[in-house]
Amino acid sequence: MSGTQLTPEEQRELFGDSFSEEYAAEAEQRWGETPQWTQSQERTARYTKADWQEVKAEADALNADFAALLAAGEPADGAGAMDVAERHRLHVCERFYDMSHAMHRSVSQLYVDDARFTATYEAVAPGLAQYVRDAAHANAARHGVEEGCTS
Repeated sequence: MSGTQLTPEEQRELFGDSFSEEYAAEAEQRWGETPQWTQSQERTARYTKADWQEVKAEADALNADFAALLAAGEPADGAGAMDVAERHRLHVCERFYDMSHAMHRSVSQLYVDDARFTATYEAVAPGLAQYVRDAAHANAARHGVEEGCTS
């Protein structure tokens, strides 16, 4: 979320409290040496404000789809939730970096382990962080990635 086309104020305006310069610095420190970080930085450096608005709208639509399934009582390991989890993974692939199913499973674990991620999902719907995490894990398993695999 730190493309060079947006000022920090514009990033905060678009992404709300989920954006902070401290969080961006933490993310770079944590993942800055990875190919995914490099790929994401290269892609997002070209994004305009309109591009970021599209990315945000796409993410909001995915969250709304997850929330609707959760509200309807659909299981996180059901076909509908796994399909949205796959769309979520592909959104990251298209907009930021190549994300394997195993990586999606690992990243989704942050949604319940990191209070900042949890708060973002819980603001959409109570229980959504766990639901998205479970759907991503089920989708990874559907694609042959078992728990504990790293590839």
